Amino acid sequence: MNELLERPHVWLPGTADPPLLLLHGTGGDEHDLLPLRQHLAPAAPALAVRGTVLENGMPRFFRRLPDGVFDEADLIARVDELARFLGAAEKAYDVRPGSWIAVGFSNGANMASALLLRRPDTLAGAVLLAAMVPFQHPPAADLRGKRVAVANGRRDPMATPALTQTLVDQLRARGAAVTVLCHQGGHTVDPHQLPTLAAFLGESAHHG
Repeated sequence: MNELLERPHVWLPGTADPPLLLLHGTGGDEHDLLPLRQHLAPAAPALAVRGTVLENGMPRFFRRLPDGVFDEADLIARVDELARFLGAAEKAYDVRPGSWIAVGFSNGANMASALLLRRPDTLAGAVLLAAMVPFQHPPAADLRGKRVAVANGRRDPMATPALTQTLVDQLRARGAAVTVLCHQGGHTVDPHQLPTLAAFLGESAHHG
């Protein structure tokens, strides 16, 4: 087996496009977002991956500095690490390269948008749940043809409306087609939005 595939993950085969890349929030693991698949795209293949960084014993996808600021050097290294893992997974599980739609919550959403911005060839799009801004000065990526849904809460103390707008602006400035789905809650997934997100993923299948 490719040693890259020793990274903790769950692979669920499926018959419908697009394949999902599930990325958990801080303190979660590769099982956390599996229930979302049932709501969003139950027939889609799904790859759920565990973050490789520990913060006070809690898995994350990249480091934070003590004041809560993202460690962008570590973020870049972890993005490249995840991209290599995806390349190995595509061969092992017979997934068309670059066809993934990342579905990430919180830290996983930040990893998904960082992956889009730094390694745009790895993803076809993303569903970003409780997402913040990964890079202060994001790369000049070409995101034309990428479809992104940003579903943040208006009362989220971390992913504030201002940060949400910054992220949306950064993605749109690079050519991504961004759908903004705000809800009235905080740093959470709003279950009322799941049918809309499922429809978004269904449309992504036709664009792929």
